[in-house]
This record gives sequence, structure tokens and C-alpha cells, in this order.
Amino acid sequence: MMTILKNWKTAAAAAAFAFMPTIASAANLQSDDYVGISFWLISIAMVASTVFFWTEARRVGGKWGVSLLVAALVTLVAAVHYFYMRDVWATTGETPTVYRYIDWLITVPLQMIEFYLILAAVGVAAGRIFWHLLIGTLVMLLGGYFGEVGLIDATLGFIIGMLGWVYILYYIFSGEAAQSAKNAPASVQSAFSTMRLIVLVGWAIYPIGYVLGYMTGSVDPASLNGIYNIADFINKIAFGLMIWVAATSEEA
Repeated sequence: MMTILKNWKTAAAAAAFAFMPTIASAANLQSDDYVGISFWLISIAMVASTVFFWTEARRVGGKWGVSLLVAALVTLVAAVHYFYMRDVWATTGETPTVYRYIDWLITVPLQMIEFYLILAAVGVAAGRIFWHLLIGTLVMLLGGYFGEVGLIDATLGFIIGMLGWVYILYYIFSGEAAQSAKNAPASVQSAFSTMRLIVLVGWAIYPIGYVLGYMTGSVDPASLNGIYNIADFINKIAFGLMIWVAATSEEA
């Protein structure tokens, strides 16, 4: 019991520290600013998820403890950046592109590490799986970022980003990571399958938003931020929940 209370206090302190510089933005939130409201809801949901994953990581321990701890890091990093992103949106109405990509450059590689961790925990993953997924992730994110901020043509940035995403999909559906998962226990296979579906279906929201916002211009900045916010909410939290489900299924 004391360990759980200590974990809650640690996570709460981290959340309070990150929340402090953004309290003033509450006065700028309007009741009809649905995108701004989504920034607030998601930032708090990320904090709640962090506390949950952190506590469960310490409770479950063992081979799943590290994976749940990484899930907590993903939502903690996202929460901090959402505090700042909602500040930018509430005070200026501008798209917080830089903050969003800083968040993605940390959290998305961490999510890719999860594939390696759950396989390595049962001894069926080679170290090169981690590097292949990391390289694919960086190609995907840097292509998208350069295209969004105008360092390269938006279409070229989209193509580069898609190449990185397609490579990740190949590696987790047909490549070495997928083959390694076949030798894992049922709980690991279940988590792996669900996680890769999130990467396939959930992550598809991001390129769709990119095309609509930067290539066709058919979506305004407010709608694009709303799309990205919903995608982050689903993908980051659901990703961790799949690991938690697999971890707790082994306890039953």
C-alpha cells in the first residue's frame, strides 16, 4: 500500500510541476472553442493515464513492468507537451506545430520500443528489431515535420513520411518483428497484434490530416488540430492499455 501511495505522489508531483506554467491560459478558453477544449481534456487524460500506467508498472513488475513504465513515459511526455500546446492555442489561436513534433519525436519512438520490449521480455527479439523500427519512425516524423513547416515541399514531405510508415508496417506485419512474435506466448501475441493494428488504423489519421491540411487545403488549422488531438488521445492511451491488458491477462 505504501508503495502505491508513493507512486501516486510521484506522478501527481510531476503532473503539478508541468501544469504550473499553463494555469493562466484557462482564462482564454472559450466555451465554443471545441479544439481548445480538446487540448484541455486530452492533457488531463494523459496525466490520469500516466498515474495509472506508473502504478500498474510497479504492481505488475516482472517482464511487463518495463513496458508499462514506458507506456507511462509516453503519456507523461504527451501531457507536458499538451499543456504547452493548449497554451499556444488558447492565447494565440495558432497551430503549435513545433511542440507537437517535439512530442512525437519522443513519444512515437518510445511506442516503437514497446514492440521490441514485449518480444525481448520473452526472449524472442533480436536487438536489430529496435533499430529498424527506430529508423523507420525517424524517417516518418522528419518527413512530415519538414513538409509541415515548409522546409521542403509538402508533397515530398508526405512521400518521405509515408515511406517511413510503410516500412514500419512491413516490419511489424511481415518482417522480422512479426516473425519473432509467432514464437511468443499467447498474451504477447495478443498485445503485439492489437498494437500493430493501432499503428495501421489509428496512425492513418495523421497522414489523412496532413493531406487535408497541407496538400489539398480543404481543412482549416482548427479542424486539423482537432484531428491530431483525437488521434493522439486514441493512439497513445490505447497503445498503453493494450500492454496493460496483456500484462494483467497473465495474472489471471
